[in-house]
Amino acid sequence: MQAPIDALTSGQVALLGVPLDENSSLFRGPALAPKRIREALHSGSMNWCAESGLDLEGHAGWRDVGDLSLGHGSAAIDAIDAAVTSILARGARALALGGDHSVTYPIVRAYGRKYERLSLLHFDAHPDLYDDFEGNPFSHASPFARIMEGGSATRLVQVGIRTLNGHQKAQAERFGVEVVQMAEWVSGRRFRFDGPVYVTFDIDALDPACAPGVSHHEPGGLTMRDALGVLQSLEGEIVGADIVEYNPLRDVVDMTAAVAAKLTKELLAGMLR
Repeated sequence: MQAPIDALTSGQVALLGVPLDENSSLFRGPALAPKRIREALHSGSMNWCAESGLDLEGHAGWRDVGDLSLGHGSAAIDAIDAAVTSILARGARALALGGDHSVTYPIVRAYGRKYERLSLLHFDAHPDLYDDFEGNPFSHASPFARIMEGGSATRLVQVGIRTLNGHQKAQAERFGVEVVQMAEWVSGRRFRFDGPVYVTFDIDALDPACAPGVSHHEPGGLTMRDALGVLQSLEGEIVGADIVEYNPLRDVVDMTAAVAAKLTKELLAGMLR
C-alpha cells in the first residue's frame, strides 16, 4: 500500500518512483521501470527477506510513496528536487527507482543541502561525467558533472567503469573522482566512507549476461555477487540511494526486473541496518 510523503515519519525510508527518461540518449523505456520493479517485488517469486535476514514485509521502517508526476525539462528536475527535499525535511530518507540516470542530479542536489561532506558510491559502466552531452546539460550522461561542479558531494567513487574516454578522464581528474575500472577490478574489494554516503546504482554496471534490460549493453561488467558484496561490506551510513537505467523494453523474461527488485531489498536493508 502506498502512502503520501507527508505521512512519513523521522527515520523512515521512502521508496519513491521517478519515471523520467526524456534525457536518455539512445532509447526510451526507463520511465516504465518503477512499475515493473514493484511488480517483481510483489510477484510472489521472491520473498521480502534480505540476505542479512531482515524481513522487509510490513517493516515499519519504510513506506512506498508512489511515483512522482513529472513535467519536462528543468520543471521535471525541480519537481524531483522538491519531492526529495520534502522527504528529507521530515527526517526520512529516499530510495528512488528511476528513470534514467539524469534523475540522480536533482536528488543529490537536495541531499547536498542537508548533508555536509556527502560522499557518492556510483555503480556504472559509464562515468556520466560529460560536461554537455549532445547539447543537453541534463543528459543521463552528465549528472555527475552537474553534481560535482555544484558542490553537492565532496567525494565520488565510481565502480564498474569500462568506457572511460579522454574527455571523461579529464573530467574525473578535474573533480578528483576515484574511478575503479573493471580492467583493475578485484572481487572482494571493500569501500569505506567517513560520514554520510549516497549510493547510485546504474543497472548497466552489471554484465549484460545477468542484466540485459538496459539501454546500453557494455560487456565485461560486475557480477551480481560482486555488487552485493560491495553493498553488504560497505562501511559508512547510507542516507539515500537510487536504482536507475533499468529499461523494461529491453528485458528478457523479466530477468533485470528481478535484479532490480533484489537490489531494492538489499539497499533497503542497508539503509535500515
